[in-house]
This record gives sequence, C-alpha cells and structure tokens, in this order.
Amino acid sequence: MRARPLLIVALSAALLAGCGKDSDSLDRPVIGLRGGQEEAAQGLGFPSFATKNTTRIGGADAIADAAGVARAVYPAATADTRPDAVTLVDQRDWRIALAASVLMARPLRAPILFTDGRRLPPASEAALKALGPRGSRALEDAQVIRVGDVAEPEDFKARSLDGGDPFTVADSIDRLIAGVRGAPSDRVVIVSSDSSKFAMPAAGWAAKSGDPVLFVKHDVVPPATVRALRRHDQPKIYVLGPAETVSAKVLKTLRKLGTVKRVEGPDPVRNAIAFARYADGPFGWGVIDPGHGLVFANTAQPLVAAAAAPLSATGKYGPLLLVDEARELPRPLTGYLLDIQPGYRRDPVRGVYNHGWVIGDDRAVSIAAQTRLDALLEITPVDQASAESTTP
Repeated sequence: MRARPLLIVALSAALLAGCGKDSDSLDRPVIGLRGGQEEAAQGLGFPSFATKNTTRIGGADAIADAAGVARAVYPAATADTRPDAVTLVDQRDWRIALAASVLMARPLRAPILFTDGRRLPPASEAALKALGPRGSRALEDAQVIRVGDVAEPEDFKARSLDGGDPFTVADSIDRLIAGVRGAPSDRVVIVSSDSSKFAMPAAGWAAKSGDPVLFVKHDVVPPATVRALRRHDQPKIYVLGPAETVSAKVLKTLRKLGTVKRVEGPDPVRNAIAFARYADGPFGWGVIDPGHGLVFANTAQPLVAAAAAPLSATGKYGPLLLVDEARELPRPLTGYLLDIQPGYRRDPVRGVYNHGWVIGDDRAVSIAAQTRLDALLEITPVDQASAESTTP
C-alpha cells in the first residue's frame, strides 16, 4: 500500500524540473534503481519524499507544488483518473488563487495550475498535457477554467472568468460555482485580504466543501463581497482569523448580511489548528481524534495553500496545518498532533491511522521536521504492557 503514493510522487517529480526556480539541489525520487546502487534508498524517495506516515510534494516553488499535487490526485493513467477540468490562476495574487480553490469542489473537481501572467511555466504546461482534462459537462465541455488574464493553452476548450481586484474575482468565482451547483451555498468563509498567513487554511476547506472564500479588509467589507453575500441570502458566515486581521467593525457589518461566527487563533499556527478542530453542524473539519489525513505547509508560502487544496478534498481528506519555520515544528502543532495521535491496546491492525502530506522542499519543511511529523503521526501502544502483548 505504501508503494502507490511513492510511485505517484515519483511520477510527479519529473515535473519539478520545470519550476520557476533553481532546484538542482532538490533530491528527486526515481524509478528503477537497483539494490546494488548505494543511492537506492534515497533515490527511491526515502526519507526525503516519503516516510511510513508522510508523503512529500517537494517542489521548489508553488508552481511545481501545484503540478505535483495535481498529478498525485489525478495520475491520469486511465480515463477515469483524469480530471474533467483544470483551473489556471496567475501566481502573482495569492488571494485569487485561494478563492479559486473552491473550483476543486464537486461538481467541477478542477485542480489548480499556476501561470506567470500569460505565460504557462514548463511544470504547469507539462502537468496540463499529462492530465489531459476530459471536459466538464457542467461547463459545456470546457477543459480549462481561466481565472483572469492568464495563459491560453492551445488545443484546450476554455471557460474564462474576467480578472480584476481579488474581491471582484472572488465574487465571479462564487457565481460560477453557484451556477454549476444550481444555487449558492448556505455557508461562506470570510478571510482578510491582507493577512495571507491567517487566510491559508480556508483553501483546503473550500476545495472539500464547496463553501466559497470571500475577502474583506481589516475595517471594510468591499462592495463586491457585499454583493456576493446578498446573493447567498442570509448565509452562515464564518470569519477565519482574529480581530487583528478582521475587525469587530467588519463583523458588525457582516451580521446585517447573515449569521456570523469567528474561528480564530492568536497566530497563524494556532489559527490553523483552531480551524482544524472547529465544527458547527456540517461546517468544519472537527478533527479532534485520530484517523485523518493532514496537509502541512509553511506560512511563508501562501500560494501553496491553493496548490495543496486538492489533497484536502480527496484521498484521506484533511485540514491544512502550518509551520512557521522549516527546521522544527512549532510547539502548538506538536501538542495538537499528540492530541490526535493514534493508539492501540491490543493490535495496531485494528487501529486507525493518520497520514501527512508535506508540501514544499526542505526550505519549507526540513527533513528533520518531516521525520518528527512521521513520529507524531505513528500509531503507538497506549501502554508498555499492550506493546509487549503484540510481540511474537
């Protein structure tokens, strides 16, 4: 069972050479090394790209990470493992990328690839060709969703959304997803347009749930966001982030447009944990126990939240959690992972398991931090007597 995710990441790794930054120093797993070769264990992806409880998408930038994630989610080895559509988003605005994460939700299921303005970087171009989107019936067989003034790949039928400021584009994305689903959702996530580190966790939830992400300024609800919320007709509004990112004044305005609840932590790491724990009826991950997928990224890379969003919406599903430096795990994250660490009393085969996707190269999450994650995700005996009872 471990071979499959490693194989997928190995296939994806070929795309990383096309990213926008020098990644010559980045270890890449390969297929076909023999046991007589000294580099076999490392070359096959251990531990740089996979441990027993973690799998890494190791791009040197968000362009490469998005390409790797898309190929991991859609291996495209058969017709039914190809996506119906792919979303193209300009890498120059993390807010638009974050809003576009909702297009990964049903029924579109469109992963994100990044453009550099109207240029399609090599990694994105290779991924798009390999994915070979089939065409979405919900979009009159469009294979590509162009968000703003991005590249126009040849030989693919496209559906285009106008560009503009992130508030207007988020409104347009929301109208598109409401149109294909037949009605606006009754839940909306609000984040700050100025605080990427606090907004990042919204991407994975949008991809999983189909709840749109809309933006506000610290003290102002822009007209485009007001317009979108009115279209939802008094929805449940969940504000992600503390008052330093979205003020009480904004909450007062939002309460005229729907019911409002705030989910918050005092810093980006604890904010992501609070969102991972949160549940309000059908809204929220509610991850307070073991047996889940988790996604890990660095707060310095807001685009990666959108790149990784498909991993929250497929496979083992699960929230985005954050580290604030590469070399070690923040203490609140360690504590949270200990809280949800799987355990067993008699037989680990009868237990539940956690799995972590690590996004980015070792400048985002070091190998040492990844191995620490692996240990915290491992199923463990709840006491020594239990461990001894499983020994042959």
